[in-house]
Amino acid sequence: MTTVPAEINAAAIKKSPTEKITPMMAQYLGIKEQHPDMLVFYRMGDFYELFHEDAEKAARILGITLTARGSSGGQPIKMCGVPFHSLEGYLAKLVKIGESCAICEQIGDPATSKGPVERKVMRVVTPGTLTDADLLPEKAERPLLAMCIITQRKVATAGLAWLSLASGALRLMEFSGDVATVNTRMLQELERIAPAEVLRGDNADLFEEALTCHVNRVPDWHFDVVSGHKSLLDQLSVATLTGFGADNLGAAFGAAGALLRYAQSTQGRGLQHVRTLTTETENEFIGLDAATRRNLELTETIRGQESPTLFSLLDHCRTSMGSRLLRHWLHHARRDQGIARARHAAIAALGQADVTGALSHTLAQVPDIERITTRIALLSARPRDLASLRDGLKQLPALRHAMQRALADGGLLAAIHLDTATPEACLDLLHRAVALEPAAMVRDGGVFARGFDAELDELRALSENAGQFLVDLETRERARTGIANLRVEYNKVHGFYIEVTNGQATKVPDDYRRRQTLKNCERYITPELKAFEDKALSAQDRALAREKMLYDVLLGDLAPYIGELQTIARALAQLDVLVSLTDHALRNNWCAPQLVDTSCVNIVEGRHPVVENQIERFIANDCRFVDERRLLLITGPNMGGKSTFMRQVALIVLLAYVGSYVPAASAAIGPIDRIFTRIGATDDLAGGRSTFMVEMTEAAAILNGATANSLVLMDEIGRGTSTFDGLALAWAIARHLIDTSRSFTLFATHYFELTQLPDSHPTAANVHLSAVEHKDSIVFLHAVQDGPASQSYGLQVAQLAGVPQPVIKAARKHLARLEAQALDATPQLDLFATPTADANDDAVAAPAAATVSPAMRELFDALDDLDPDALTPREALEQLYQLKRLTETAQA
Repeated sequence: MTTVPAEINAAAIKKSPTEKITPMMAQYLGIKEQHPDMLVFYRMGDFYELFHEDAEKAARILGITLTARGSSGGQPIKMCGVPFHSLEGYLAKLVKIGESCAICEQIGDPATSKGPVERKVMRVVTPGTLTDADLLPEKAERPLLAMCIITQRKVATAGLAWLSLASGALRLMEFSGDVATVNTRMLQELERIAPAEVLRGDNADLFEEALTCHVNRVPDWHFDVVSGHKSLLDQLSVATLTGFGADNLGAAFGAAGALLRYAQSTQGRGLQHVRTLTTETENEFIGLDAATRRNLELTETIRGQESPTLFSLLDHCRTSMGSRLLRHWLHHARRDQGIARARHAAIAALGQADVTGALSHTLAQVPDIERITTRIALLSARPRDLASLRDGLKQLPALRHAMQRALADGGLLAAIHLDTATPEACLDLLHRAVALEPAAMVRDGGVFARGFDAELDELRALSENAGQFLVDLETRERARTGIANLRVEYNKVHGFYIEVTNGQATKVPDDYRRRQTLKNCERYITPELKAFEDKALSAQDRALAREKMLYDVLLGDLAPYIGELQTIARALAQLDVLVSLTDHALRNNWCAPQLVDTSCVNIVEGRHPVVENQIERFIANDCRFVDERRLLLITGPNMGGKSTFMRQVALIVLLAYVGSYVPAASAAIGPIDRIFTRIGATDDLAGGRSTFMVEMTEAAAILNGATANSLVLMDEIGRGTSTFDGLALAWAIARHLIDTSRSFTLFATHYFELTQLPDSHPTAANVHLSAVEHKDSIVFLHAVQDGPASQSYGLQVAQLAGVPQPVIKAARKHLARLEAQALDATPQLDLFATPTADANDDAVAAPAAATVSPAMRELFDALDDLDPDALTPREALEQLYQLKRLTETAQA
């Protein structure tokens, strides 16, 4: 973070008897002292300037020129600047890398100021407090989060409060436990919420190194529970929080108090668009930890790309509001089956009524009402925001009309239909006030429609009609004076004037007053022209000032409609997501899942939603879980489709609870509380964890958290250690999931010894992904069949990968030797024991090899090394003679 060096500290400079600084620099230093950890953009005319260390840092990051002017402490004052009209682009770059910026504006009048123009920080831009459309991603939220942990004896209570300032959505959560449990849970919740900025106390002992977002320290007293509770009551204008389910919270109130204080200070005003509160509970959503979100590639691929993911596949939304809501639904699937059933019913109604095309077309003309409303509340909306809002509200009748055909059964669509009623008074105000195509900024003028304000219309007329007035005046004066070459003109130095040549000076009327004498002519002014000049020259400035005043009034007049506009925005976002899901289901032959009360997962002809769109032909597979069948041991070749099959089951279950249709012929799914995945081999070098340590950490989280209503995906557990250690761990983990957790588990493995588990555990069953071997090649059928696989086909897959043929051949030879040894009777080799024999290929030969003669051994080796396909006819004949000689020697 940026700090003020001692040599430019304002207080130190003021006390120094030898240091002389300009009044303007003194003003800057005073402002910088109030924002020591931020880059201060100091407005000077048409530029925002940065000084000293801020200038060095900004120049380096933004790639702009660093200059110097004046001196401080005997050193040049370094400075750099950006044009005021391109500020947002530079801010976007700074905020993206976690920097915070204070924007200092001129609030005084340069014409009347004595000394430096008065300046003030009008807004603070931080990663979590963005509301400007130019700084925010369209399809994602950037919430600000505050965390507060209160520890009493050995019990810790964590409170979280997070706010999406761009939408006004405020949420709280609180949970308790021992310190280790709370820290683990805190990391999981931060992964789910994905804040852009985190507030924490100065002395809070939190895992800052584990956070990838911007962390901001604030004084501990900001987290006072009593003050936080009062702040919430004041913000929501209520006397009690009972209606929000927040009665018995404590630490969460402290977090909320710090959050609201910080958000208000950055905006420089109240948060009048924050009008509701949502209290989230531990059991509200289907649990998805960080590994599961990553492995299922919900909104980001494992490699960190935006597509192909489940979100990129389903996002046919026509509004940014809808895209953000869809992203939220995917990460926050509700356990409550009633919510998902209502969405399924809405999708069915939209599909049956065949209205998705009309609704999509109309929704495409709706702007981001949610964020525009926020900017209205924060008095930062631009004229074109209001024009877009006006044009978007005009689409509501068409949307409601198109929805009529899908309202037969009421439900969710009926509620959306009710919430999208046109706010007539608000629309009428926007229609009367805002020009059809207003200027981008208020300072440019041309914001208001003609007829809205009589004084503004008059000022505009004076400015716009000056040319015609001068033509008319010139015609009249020529007729009155008889001076045929009289001219009425204007220049910036002398203003308006009447010009008469010296030869016509005798005809000048008495009411003309001399303004300027030139060599060949005289210039005059009349009372009429002077009066017009006073009005015309100031008309444009007065018109701009009038528009600024009217615009502030207009934003104030729109404030009473904020709640109504937020309701409309939420309804439109829901409609957009439902239309998108309906359209995708119809195009891709998805079915309506059945959410049932009994414990089961029964999927018929399921498909992976993303993969089926990436390949020409996808093989559908069934998956059946019931009480008497809770763990499927999956075997089969690498690349055979085990991982795809496992992931598609998890995605189908998740989609069903999101409220979407699913890629299957049919699906019946019972209660699900969490989805766990242990897939792939990754390390955490920065955290000091090996691949195997990461694997075991994820396995531990599953074994400690899975319940009978959880879905668990285990892929190749135990691979990161020795063969027997890995096999023992995989066996024990599988047994724990069968006997203790009793979760619905898909357990993929290459340890064929595990396929014996169903013999002693009836709730386990073997399935395999089929493949067919032809000569030395393999054909993957990607079909799930009952029973264990016959082999792994590892050498064939290696061959497909391009491993050199000599390596494949050597591996095939060594595999034959190992299989001949009856490996299950051989004790595990100890890598750290003193070797008792040479560790070479011959030492791993079959037990009978000890009785083979050297001559016979030479013959066998020659046969092993022989590759008939690689020999010419002459070489083959020579090899045949050689083998004959070796055979004779061995028989001697």
